[in-house]
Amino acid sequence: MKLCIQHAASFVPAGSLKAIAAQTAACNELLENGRGAGNDYIGWVTLPAEIDDAFLADVEATAKALRESCEIVVVAGIGGSYLGARAVNEALASSFDAYMPERKNPIVVYAGNNIGEDYLADLMALLKGRKFGIINISKSGTTTETALAFRLLKTMLEKQVGKDEARKRIVAVTDKAKGALRSLATKEGYKTYVIPDNVGGRFSVLTPVGLLPIAVAGWDIRAIVKGAQDMQKATAAAVPYEKNPAAQYAAIRNALLQYGKTTEIFVNFNPRLHYFAEWWKQLYGESEGKDHKGLFTASVDFTTDLHSMGQWIQEGQRNIFETVISIDNPEQEVRIPSDSENLDGLNFLAGKRVDEVNKMAELGTRLAHVDGGVPNVHLSFERLDEYNIGQFIYFFERACGISGYLLGVNPFNQPGVEAYKKNMFALLDKPGYEEESKAIKARLA
Repeated sequence: MKLCIQHAASFVPAGSLKAIAAQTAACNELLENGRGAGNDYIGWVTLPAEIDDAFLADVEATAKALRESCEIVVVAGIGGSYLGARAVNEALASSFDAYMPERKNPIVVYAGNNIGEDYLADLMALLKGRKFGIINISKSGTTTETALAFRLLKTMLEKQVGKDEARKRIVAVTDKAKGALRSLATKEGYKTYVIPDNVGGRFSVLTPVGLLPIAVAGWDIRAIVKGAQDMQKATAAAVPYEKNPAAQYAAIRNALLQYGKTTEIFVNFNPRLHYFAEWWKQLYGESEGKDHKGLFTASVDFTTDLHSMGQWIQEGQRNIFETVISIDNPEQEVRIPSDSENLDGLNFLAGKRVDEVNKMAELGTRLAHVDGGVPNVHLSFERLDEYNIGQFIYFFERACGISGYLLGVNPFNQPGVEAYKKNMFALLDKPGYEEESKAIKARLA
């Protein structure tokens, strides 16, 4: 992985970045020694180095069993309980994976991340008469979106194959000792995995939360872990700022925020990275958006969005900067043919790889945006494979922890996400919310 902040650092006074850079060592040390805010949830910091062969072998065996018994596996979870796995699975798979006539592995689909009735009806129509299994991911087992989806899917699966067979096709990833899903899993005898107490959902990709669905899709979780282990070493507190990419990224983000750049746009030029942007937005938005602080995290898929958001980015409000992700070497090769009539005027590209055109579009866009007053942070990865994805995941997690401490917030809680739930439960007359229900209905009246 390579990080370049040159075209972002030029937008802030050198002294400002230098001062923030000096603080990153202390913030990184807080992560490593567990003395910072939210230290009950920093198990992810050392997690890659602690993952052992026995654990990986067990996850691989469970994934193999699901692959052999299922055409489709539904991952039920919301937020960090599904975004990481989906990001990895969609980054590694063919863009048209679900349509391929010959498949070695089940289709992995996702539920419990919304309350869309049409979505759930469409999913159930897809599953009707098909061999499917469920990975239910929830620490409590009572998160509304996920619990609702699981109730529907569990009922459907038991009707299709009977309770005994259904038990074999349901895996619960949950708390080690308490909660509704833990109680159900114990009662029914589901295969279970534990969400570590000291790892929050948005930092949980390298736990069974992410690794099991990724393994079900057929990807090499050992290579992902190896990439994360190497990045853990590269971003450790002992690594000086000048050689520590996570510290540099955290520092430049906070320096730009100090000078009025309040929105960070995650940019990719590879359609397979769309869901990595979704994972990244949750990671940073939920970690830093508190105490009326934090960058607003947004994302675009280029070159597609250059034909929609490109105008605003080029000439709109100058409160933005970009973090651009590049993949040096695409997995496949497609060359542009010559055409005798050349009506589209593209013969000047004949013989070139499509990726060369894409790379020049990327470089031209970055230069134009910098010239237009948009700072540009550039991250490049050698290729889009499991090892590099492991690096990618841990890099952004580590930088997020450092950045949150630089900002002066607790990066590992999310008190704001409860506000909508209280209102929703009151409006639905959930037992225990009688007073809140009266108050909110009086307000609406």
